[in-house]
This record gives sequence, C-alpha cells and structure tokens, in this order.
Amino acid sequence: MSDSNDFYKKLKTKLEETTDFPTEYMYKFIIPSDGEVKELENAFSHTGAVIKSRKSKTGKYISFTILVKMKSADSIIEKYKEVSKIKGVISL
Repeated sequence: MSDSNDFYKKLKTKLEETTDFPTEYMYKFIIPSDGEVKELENAFSHTGAVIKSRKSKTGKYISFTILVKMKSADSIIEKYKEVSKIKGVISL
C-alpha cells in the first residue's frame, strides 16, 4: 500500500474516532504565488467555505486556511485528494 493510502486510512480512522459529523473542518495549504491559486479556490467554491489567504514575507508563497462544513471523514479525504492534484500545492 502506498504512503498516501496509509496516510488517508489513518486520517479516516482518527477523524471517525474523534469527530462528530457534520463538522467544521479546517484545511491548511501552501501554494507558490505563481501557482494554481484559482484552482485551489475553485475546489472549495459552492461549499460555503471561508477562505483566508496570506502571502509569505518573500512573496513566493501563499498560505490558505479554509474552514468548511464537512459531512463525513470520507468527504474530508476526498477534498484532500482533489486538492493534491493541483500543481505545487502542499497540504499541512
């Protein structure tokens, strides 16, 4: 099994043990300033998400904090997988 599959399996177990759904979930991402910023924002459009962004001191990166109501551990993981396809994105 790949490392990412192990990560998602452990995350799902942990979320199901510690979280009552639906819940407000906070995602954190970093993306290069010249990266696919709109694509990241579009991944959360029509979800009611509150998206806050901040440029790094050097201006090379933008950090995103995204708060959104999620209905299950599976929906949280699916969003991580969707965002992981965006070029240059780092999930925290």
